[in-house]
Parts: sequence; C-alpha cells; structure tokens
Amino acid sequence: MQYDLIIRHARLHRRAEPIDIAVANGSFARIAHDLSAESAAHEIDAAGHLVVPPFVNAHVHLDAVLTVGQPRFNASGTLLEGIQIWSERKPSLTHEDVKRRALEEIRWEVAQGTLYIRSHVDVCDPELTALRALLEVREEVRDICELQLVAFPQDGIFSFPNGPELMRRAMELGCDIVGGIPHHEWTRDMGVEDVHYAFSLAKEFNRDIDCHCDETDDPLSRFTEVMAADTLQQGWQGRVTASHCTAMHSYDNAYAFKLIQLLARAQVNVIANPFDNVVLQGRFDTYPKRRGITRVKELLAGGVNVALGHDSIMDPWFPLGKGDMLAAAQLALFLCHMSGYEEISDVLDLITIHGAQALRIQERYGIEEGKPANFLILDAPSAFEALRLVPARLHVFKQGREVAHTVPSHSVVKRDGEKTGREVTYRLD
Repeated sequence: MQYDLIIRHARLHRRAEPIDIAVANGSFARIAHDLSAESAAHEIDAAGHLVVPPFVNAHVHLDAVLTVGQPRFNASGTLLEGIQIWSERKPSLTHEDVKRRALEEIRWEVAQGTLYIRSHVDVCDPELTALRALLEVREEVRDICELQLVAFPQDGIFSFPNGPELMRRAMELGCDIVGGIPHHEWTRDMGVEDVHYAFSLAKEFNRDIDCHCDETDDPLSRFTEVMAADTLQQGWQGRVTASHCTAMHSYDNAYAFKLIQLLARAQVNVIANPFDNVVLQGRFDTYPKRRGITRVKELLAGGVNVALGHDSIMDPWFPLGKGDMLAAAQLALFLCHMSGYEEISDVLDLITIHGAQALRIQERYGIEEGKPANFLILDAPSAFEALRLVPARLHVFKQGREVAHTVPSHSVVKRDGEKTGREVTYRLD
C-alpha cells in the first residue's frame, strides 16, 4: 500500500520502543515497529522524538484574549477587579475586534500543538456581540482546530438583567455547551438556581454543561456539590464539567473527601486553570498564602477526570501567557506536587486524553489505527523531558495534513581554549 505519510522512529507516550506510523486518507492506517518495507509520498524521521495526540485547551476565554491594559491594568490582581475591568471594556467590543483577537490567539495555540479548544463566551450582553463573532470564528478555523463554545454568564444568570433570556438566545444561536457561574450570583439561593437553570437548559437543548464553579478562596462556597447532585438526578453523567473549583483548596479534608467521592460517582469532569488560579487566588491572604488551585492530585486518585485550561491570555485577569498548554501542564506539576516520576507522565495526560474526555471527543482522539491522524512531534524523547523543557512542537498535523511546524532554536557557548589558545564553542541542542 502506498501511504500518504510515514513517521519513522517515533516514540509514543508510555511505550519505550520506537514505532513507525503510517497515514492514509487523513487517518492512521498502520502503526508498527518497522514499516521499512512500506513507502509513502512523504516521510518524516522523528529520530526518537515523542509523538503525542494534539493538546486540548479545555478552558479559555477567546472573547477577552489580548485585551490586557484596555482600558487599564488589574492593579489588585483579583478576580473581582478583572471582572470590573472587563465590564468597562465590553461596551467597546465590535464584531471585527473580537474576531481579529480570537483568530490571532488560535493561531498561537495551533502552532503550539493545541487543536481542540473549549472557549467560554460572555453572554451578558444584550447584543451578544462576542458570541456572534466567535460563531463565525468556529467555522473559519475548522481546517486547523476544533472549537467548542460555552454560553457563559459572566455577571450571573439571575444577577444580570434578562440573564435567563440571554442564555436561551445564546443556545438558539448555536452555542455547544451551557455555562453558569453560581458563586458569582448575589446570594447562595440564586447560585443554586443558577445551577438548576443550566441543567434545565442543557436538557432542553440536549447539550453538555460546563460551569465556572466555586472560583473563590471562600471555603463556604459549595456549589460543586450542587452540580454533582443535579448530574445524578438528571442522568447527565459524563456530560458535566465543573471549572476552577478553587474553593476546594480551602475545604477541610473531611468535606473534600466526601465531595471527591460524589464527583467520581456523578462522573463530573473538573478543569483546573493553573495560570489564573495561582495568580487570582490567595490575594486576601497574608502568610502563608494559599496556592488556590483545586486538589488535582487528590481528584485523580479519587477517580475524577481532571483536565487543564489556559483560561486567560493577556487579558484583565492574567496579563501574560501565549496559549502554551505544555507550559500550563508544567505549572500544574509544580503547584500540585506531582513531581514523582510516574506522576510526571500523568501530568501530560491532563492536556491530552483527560482533556479529550472532558470535551467528549475521545472516540475520535488518540494515536490508534482508524482514528483521524491528528498528532504532534515534540522536540523531546519522553513526557519527562517534555515537561522539563517545554520544547518546540516540531510538527503539528490535523487529519494527516501539516498545519504548523517550528524550527527549534539552539544556543552556543564560547570559551577560550585551555591548551590550544583557540576559541572553543559548544552547541547546546
């Protein structure tokens, strides 16, 4: 058989021996130890580099990316000031403005190996300007990545005028996922109703749910349990995601133990966002300061699917970032004390197979014969080295077509020759 592409001498995650990967008609056609007898129109020698499925950014805000400093910077570094600044920026949003920034940032992500993105879109806007723009973006980028859009009520479903009607309109226009933000509603009762309404809308439109939930240091913010209970009562297991859940960092251990069991039983996904979580949380602490990120390690041990998002990228909440999910995974490794050898391998799963499960794309995701040929070649031989170095994504493929590549940089160290008197150079690759 004449293949379209063969990747030779590749390494797969958790497989020590090199492998050859053949692609035909946009799918993985054959994966074997030695395809030297086979030929292809195009071949790449991976030379022992790691080949992995595309990265998944399970939580980002494409409507707000690249707005840092507009109209001002977040001086306190708090979540609440970020929301206030965004409310000042929203009136100046235009269709073209949102599309331009979102498309630019998506290109950043694709170049760094992220081909699946779930973006929350603020629908607390009577005109739904950002949503209409991102619905167009979703179609325009299909050739390079897959984009899911969440109807996100930034100012609350019930604390914002006509919030329920705007959420419904967002779903009618074509949002993929129903969102919510119970901890930001004015009262606890309104927060509970926020969750209930999200479930009723999801049932009506047959959509999955992804709510910002308990994104606070307040140990009394306990809406994640409401999401888990509704999931079980509504039979929505596997279709619900609780994003952030940073209050879990502050819960007492007995309650956290109970909650983790409930989340596992309800098959609720949890999305941690290391960059924003560590920057925005703990702002009211003196010392010791809380890290803020949810209990990733304990959730995984309890059988809960945990994935990662980049969340903010140069916006009122997080002034830095470039959309690199491997960098997000490295930060999660640090913050969650996942530095054991096997744990480091598990961290790579947070931005690959766990993200695919949260986005419910696992049936067409992964390096397996018959599945779409979506994959990356990293400039590293293993997950350990990838998380140590955060290296270049040498090649990025979507359905067998290269959509991005990077030529890695190298450094040269110069010193005087100790015996010859000649300058000696050392190339660091």
